[in-house]
Amino acid sequence: MSNYEFIKTWTEDAVGVLQLNRPKVLNALNRPMVDEIVAALEQFDQEEQVRIIIVTGNDRAFAAGADIDEMAEDTPISLEKLDQFAVWDRIALIKKPIIGAVNGYAFGGGFELALNCDILFAAESAQFGFPEVNIGVMPGAGGTQRLTKIMGKAKALEWLWLGAPMPAKEAYDYGVVNRLVGKEVLFEETMKFAKRLSNQAPLSLRLIKEAVNKAVDSPLVDGLQLERKNFYLLFGSQDQKEGMKAFIEKRKPNFTGE
Repeated sequence: MSNYEFIKTWTEDAVGVLQLNRPKVLNALNRPMVDEIVAALEQFDQEEQVRIIIVTGNDRAFAAGADIDEMAEDTPISLEKLDQFAVWDRIALIKKPIIGAVNGYAFGGGFELALNCDILFAAESAQFGFPEVNIGVMPGAGGTQRLTKIMGKAKALEWLWLGAPMPAKEAYDYGVVNRLVGKEVLFEETMKFAKRLSNQAPLSLRLIKEAVNKAVDSPLVDGLQLERKNFYLLFGSQDQKEGMKAFIEKRKPNFTGE
């Protein structure tokens, strides 16, 4: 267990788990909490024994938005000086796979945190949404951009303009969520998937993530060049030698991340 104030962290085999832990306010994200989340993600990214990261909430909420009390009196100048979203940008630099397990509410900043995960598992009863328009603002930690890239312009605008909750089934239908599972088995199913991934070659997972993220934001020719370089790079790894040798010998490979 960790010594953080607003989150809990632990490891289970090769999986690092980060649990949001402000249950009295439905895990609403204040700035110190975001700092802890990013610090924990970066710590897991550096730990050799951790191959996969899970981010989860609790029974009632993943995270029900940002802490409004904290920002109600902010001004454009105070926000510019604070530059509060710079810490969010560091999440995109995490090399290891991040799997989100969403139960209950994922609203506002909570939804943005979920969208920063590489893959999302959600309880069938989960709800997603950006209610910022209802209080006269808009998402600021990447919500408009990431949601649009996944859902497309028209559908993203509908949800962003209405500020209404999105049922988990609709989020699944539009590709926001990878898998829908029963509430009672959400963490179990997410962990099962994470452990399966943890048996894959770590360097392959890392470079596949980099190439796919490049595909989202770059012209095809740039993505192809990166894919090719990463493909070549993996041939310098021990895992490539082990993987191909195991294939030829008809046995399971033992990947070490080297």
